[in-house]
Amino acid sequence: MNNERYTRQTRLQGFGEAGQQKLANASVLVVGAGGLGVPVLQYLCGMGVGKIGIVDNDLIDISNLQRQILYSENDIGKPKVEIAKARLQALNSEIEITTFSTFITTENALDIIANFDVVVDASDNFPTRYLVNDACVILKKPLVYGAIQAFEGQVSVFNYKGGPTYRCLFPEMPNPETIPDCNENGVLGIIPGIIGSLQALEAVKVITGIGEILSGTLVLFDGLSQLQQQIKFSLNPENLEIEKLQKSYEFSCASEINNISAESFLEKWNTENIQLIDVRNPDEIKKQNLEDTSLQQWQNIPLNELNSNYKTIGTQKPVFFLCQSGVRSLKAIRLLEDLGLTGEFINIKGGMNAISKVESFKL
Repeated sequence: MNNERYTRQTRLQGFGEAGQQKLANASVLVVGAGGLGVPVLQYLCGMGVGKIGIVDNDLIDISNLQRQILYSENDIGKPKVEIAKARLQALNSEIEITTFSTFITTENALDIIANFDVVVDASDNFPTRYLVNDACVILKKPLVYGAIQAFEGQVSVFNYKGGPTYRCLFPEMPNPETIPDCNENGVLGIIPGIIGSLQALEAVKVITGIGEILSGTLVLFDGLSQLQQQIKFSLNPENLEIEKLQKSYEFSCASEINNISAESFLEKWNTENIQLIDVRNPDEIKKQNLEDTSLQQWQNIPLNELNSNYKTIGTQKPVFFLCQSGVRSLKAIRLLEDLGLTGEFINIKGGMNAISKVESFKL
């Protein structure tokens, strides 16, 4: 370990060389290399955490660059984990970096997480958060949580020395219709930088034992007012009794709606005459869309315009619904049901994000 590199830290009273050695001996897994994951990775790497794992299966997109400042225009289309590892190694060659170019799933979560001391959840969806929480409870790993939306963010630490878990704060997965969608509402670029930095700080505190850990405390940050609020929550002992992962971490209402996988949908798209309603915004469609064929009836009705245009949808045959991630398409189906429109509505799971990862798919 190059002591000169970390001299600004080792001079700190209450941290010193002992704290630096704890960082060097520690291993941290970061789930997600996007808006939150980027600042987490940069600071943990710079500060000298000995082993860092990165789980992500996304490619870099130009829309990422406004907040994911580890990447550049030349990296567009490349795997995030590949570029992140190269940039982090250039920052600190002493660090061991392991990448997992995959989504974290019920099949791999326990195997991946078992090899690390601390887990940082930098994901952007509820199914992953519940999955990672349950895996950390089973393996008794502390979990540093962060989430962002628009101008706001939140941070906490779960499962720290038998403390409260994610399920103690959010017992049940929300209904997808109630979830804000970043593709619609967006996020101010600096907000994930702030929240991700706070997550990195909590990870360092957990590793070194300095300060007061945010266990049983949720910090709410409002970027427009620069105000922070702390909410206390307590442990429900039942949430520590998880012994195995659930078979599925899909949204709780998914079973009430007909779903189709991206692979199965593409087979139909290429061989059958089907009706597709794309509820994305026009700018999203320009960036990434399905190749036109003469077989399909394709219609773009953004979700916020569906209420006034739903009567243009024919229901004589099954109607497939598409959005970027699969959340807005679920909302669209629910809205049509509330409006009294009847028919066979089918949601494309994972939306365009899932379709773009199918090997046979070509833009």
